[in-house]
Amino acid sequence: MNILVINCGSSSLKFQLINSESEQCIAKGLCERIGIEGSRITYTPAGGEKEQTVTPMPDHTEAIRLVLEALTNEKTGVVKSL
Repeated sequence: MNILVINCGSSSLKFQLINSESEQCIAKGLCERIGIEGSRITYTPAGGEKEQTVTPMPDHTEAIRLVLEALTNEKTGVVKSL
């Protein structure tokens, strides 16, 4: 089973996807400047390259949507489906 760990601040959201059996980090990232112009998401799958995307993020709901989108992305995602 995989566990999504989220640490929310007032304008940021850090996340890690962890395999509960092996305790290995599968992917991690950061949403910055939530609700502020110039917001961006940084996503790094284990063993992969860091991706950074500048995109509007008016609230934490949109930040979570972007995190789930990154984790399930066809090319760089680490989860096939939710």
